[in-house]
Amino acid sequence: MNPSIPRRLAAVLAAAALGAAGCGIAGADAASVTGKDELVIGVNRDQPGLALRTGGTYAGFDVEIAKEIARRLGVAADRVRFEPITSATREDRLTSGAVDLIVASYSITPERKTRVAFAGPYYVAHQDILVRRADTSVRNVRDLRGKRLCEVPGSVSFPRVTRERGVAAQSVKADGYAGCLAKLQGGELDAVSTDDLILAGLAAEAAKKGGEPLRIVNAPISDEPYGVGIARDDVAGCEAVNKAITTMYQDGTAAKLLRTWFGPVGLKVTTTVPQFEGCD
Repeated sequence: MNPSIPRRLAAVLAAAALGAAGCGIAGADAASVTGKDELVIGVNRDQPGLALRTGGTYAGFDVEIAKEIARRLGVAADRVRFEPITSATREDRLTSGAVDLIVASYSITPERKTRVAFAGPYYVAHQDILVRRADTSVRNVRDLRGKRLCEVPGSVSFPRVTRERGVAAQSVKADGYAGCLAKLQGGELDAVSTDDLILAGLAAEAAKKGGEPLRIVNAPISDEPYGVGIARDDVAGCEAVNKAITTMYQDGTAAKLLRTWFGPVGLKVTTTVPQFEGCD
């Protein structure tokens, strides 16, 4: 055997490794999010505090988490594009390849895991109840019986009250939680029940606009692990996102973001790394 062949092969392999290092994570599979030098990330557009679009700009806790994940995957800020999604369109947008990741108050559930995979969770919220401050009749989920309760298509929050808890609330539909807020303040419904981070954002938005004061009941009825939606076969990407989330908590970034977006409304937040679901 020509002794120069192994040397030439080693040089080719070294060059390939250098090329991979210049795009995403070194040695990454191009089909994985770890092999991309640009990312399309699905986010909500109507959840104050989490993800709210004003003009062409998105702002909120989920948006900042998405930016941090992308940065820690080696993707430059100007190579990240946000795509608006809703609770009803999340799975379709991800499985069709229209988005690479979803960071959108996307609770991990067994049923959803049959269609998509999840990294994280990056935070564990708790479903609670938002009412007008003057309404003292609602102290827990059982008090929603007969009340007009907001229902957002694709969200598990309304079924959790009516099916899992067996509370016969009346459905008042809205396209998103910004619509729920408008209906609550307009007297068209009595309560909104969903994740406490969403409720905190809605309450803060109402206070900012000078509307009728609202209150969170502080009677949590479930844990809501917010996962990062990812393609089912992208195990390497899932593991890389989990590493990014872990370092965000270790270096204080996650705690800072939680205080920035939810501290002003007095919501007690958790600043320790959540228990991950696993990527297999």
